[in-house]
Amino acid sequence: MSLLASTVAFPVSAFPPLAVGFFGLGTGYLIYGPQELFGFPRRSPKVDLATGFWGVWMPGFMQFITAIYLFAGLAWFHSFTAPPLYMAALAFMAYGVHWWAIGMGRALGGDARPNAFMSIAFTIISALGIVVFFHHNTDQGVGGLFIGLTCIYVSDFFASLLPAPPPAPTASAQAGSETPAGRRATRPMLGGLGERALGFFHLGTGIYLMYLTWAAALNFAAGFHVWL
Repeated sequence: MSLLASTVAFPVSAFPPLAVGFFGLGTGYLIYGPQELFGFPRRSPKVDLATGFWGVWMPGFMQFITAIYLFAGLAWFHSFTAPPLYMAALAFMAYGVHWWAIGMGRALGGDARPNAFMSIAFTIISALGIVVFFHHNTDQGVGGLFIGLTCIYVSDFFASLLPAPPPAPTASAQAGSETPAGRRATRPMLGGLGERALGFFHLGTGIYLMYLTWAAALNFAAGFHVWL
């Protein structure tokens, strides 16, 4: 192993795959946000199946592969040397795997209440991201992302702990509760406010992630100096 380390060297890379993770997470937020904030599209087993699959692949897989790439470059190949990338790799790994669980739970009709206790851990890691990225004065744009993530998981605690009833299996069953107004009327007020807040922060953070995707791609691929 020492011989391999002494004879094989990898150059430091200027192209961390941040845009991949930003775009995947942002797409997931833009899919889930309108449903939580506006009730569109209306929850149904087919809609839950579709949004669940999107959650597994876009925010789930794209963040996971970004984390693997970053950790390999940091720990094994030394292609990346910037210390904040360790926090980025940790976050992409954690958020990616948790989106696999969220997406599969949605697709398979799982109970949302355990997500409330998940959100406690993810509020903590989001706050950690704020500290790390604002500690480095050149990474405040990414630090702003973690402010949005913290707001998301605080909202998710209340939305998940007091969830709406699951969608009816048929369009004719309990038609009144299938409407967005009907679904919100049958759940505790705090849970409904939590879901609306979750949708608001999903949409706002999703739009900001699209900006970060542009910034990362323009900086790395076109030599721009966009604030990131």
